[in-house]
Amino acid sequence: MAIKRARRATTRESFLADLGNELQVLAKSLFDDYRPEQHYMRGPGPKWHAKHSRRTPTGFTAVPALLPLRVKR
Repeated sequence: MAIKRARRATTRESFLADLGNELQVLAKSLFDDYRPEQHYMRGPGPKWHAKHSRRTPTGFTAVPALLPLRVKR
């Protein structure tokens, strides 16, 4: 009889331990403040833009090209 009681206690304790673990996992998933969408890269940053910016050579300025247009009469 003593062996059966020990097994019941062990089974009950393991059930409670498993239940406690499942409740911890559930609580962590419900109240976890980590949001991966807040950490996604949204595009090139200022360092990339500084490195890849198109700079005009010194002494030159951009001039818009004049194109001939045909006007129908």
